[in-house]
Amino acid sequence: MAHLHTAYLALGSNLGDRAANLHAAIRRIKQVAQVERTSFLYESPPAYVVDQPPFLNAVCRIRTSLEPTELLAVLKAAEADLGRRKTIRYGPRIVDMDILFYDDLQMGREGDDLIIPHPRLQERDFVLQPLCDLDPDLKHPVLAETVGQLWKRLGASPLPKVMPVRDTLWRWDEKTRIMGILNITPDSFSGDGLLNGSRDVVDLAVARAGQLVADGADCIDVGGLSTRPGHQLIPEEEERERVLPVVRALADAIDVPISVDTFRSGVAVAALDAGAHMINDVWGLRFDPQIGQVAADRLVPLVVMHNRALPEDPAYASQVAGGAESRSGDVVADVRAELAERLTFAESQGVPRWLIIGDPGIGFGKSPAEHLELVRRLDEIKSLGYPLLFGPSRKGFIGRLLGGLPPEERVEGTVALCVFAVQNGADILRVHDVRAVARAARLADAVIGKGMR
Repeated sequence: MAHLHTAYLALGSNLGDRAANLHAAIRRIKQVAQVERTSFLYESPPAYVVDQPPFLNAVCRIRTSLEPTELLAVLKAAEADLGRRKTIRYGPRIVDMDILFYDDLQMGREGDDLIIPHPRLQERDFVLQPLCDLDPDLKHPVLAETVGQLWKRLGASPLPKVMPVRDTLWRWDEKTRIMGILNITPDSFSGDGLLNGSRDVVDLAVARAGQLVADGADCIDVGGLSTRPGHQLIPEEEERERVLPVVRALADAIDVPISVDTFRSGVAVAALDAGAHMINDVWGLRFDPQIGQVAADRLVPLVVMHNRALPEDPAYASQVAGGAESRSGDVVADVRAELAERLTFAESQGVPRWLIIGDPGIGFGKSPAEHLELVRRLDEIKSLGYPLLFGPSRKGFIGRLLGGLPPEERVEGTVALCVFAVQNGADILRVHDVRAVARAARLADAVIGKGMR
């Protein structure tokens, strides 16, 4: 068996569809190496030659049997195949792949084609910041400082994290995103399911989605299986029949990304083929781990939710059993640890970190008091570093805390929780009542200074 080496590669692009270029680069790297982990994705101004478009930058850690010069040759061939052409030094490029570290090797000198460690990484914020995502304690074998120390010494302002969604780029420092809920079910707890015996459910769904977008939704989350307390697991074919015609119609009717709310990999694949752009898995890859590989293969965003609910059907419950649940008495610490394990598992399936969204699972297996504690300390969940989705919309604990209000009277409570969530780090709000929440989120963003660049 060939000996495997650990290398860190810097990825960059500032021409064409920058995110697609980096995704193509990742696919090429996977042909010759094991991609262990990636950093988040950052947008950075150009360095050295400033009269050019901004870059997208990331770093990945790989395991490879290739020697350094062999690896460099593979990377340069991939750059050429992906369309890179020789221009001025530090000029614009379709894609750029550089070797930063290779084990603790030191090789090359000024003027050589390959110098390891990369001779200028210590002066580049767009390299050091993503390196810190992977391993802040990684020691530079020449400078004898960790990349975390080098990043601190550089003293640069943090670069904004971004996520490619459909044909857009979501900057997480720009605004709080609103995900509008579209339930293609007969039994949603909130009373908004569109399967009410009507034969024109697709038309109803398109109209509802259009109104959600007009009200301020940045994406639409389409679900065909209710996950309310006591829900029954319907056959996969039935879920497909509910979801796919709606996704196909929405792909032609609305101009915002479409998310599919499913925990089945088969439904996810079919929905992506029908025009969806994102996967929202309420079981955090516990029901069907293959859904992570779907997101990795298709390079689409994946929402990974924390879930402590236990279905009533024993067969269904056994399918999602085995989560690493620790009951320490501190619900926030427990949720943080359990969600971190699920997020790491998603990465282990090959999903780039820049395409993963965390969700603390509001309404799923927590008491009203635990929900309030999660809202108060949501910043501790956000400290995991991932973009954070928060979905309290019309949930039962709101009704109980407000004296037994039915779902249709929980709008104000939902808005209040969303405002607290934005203040404590939420990046996406998944809600039914988009207009009210979108207005409140805009005000909350203004108060905390989000988007004030």
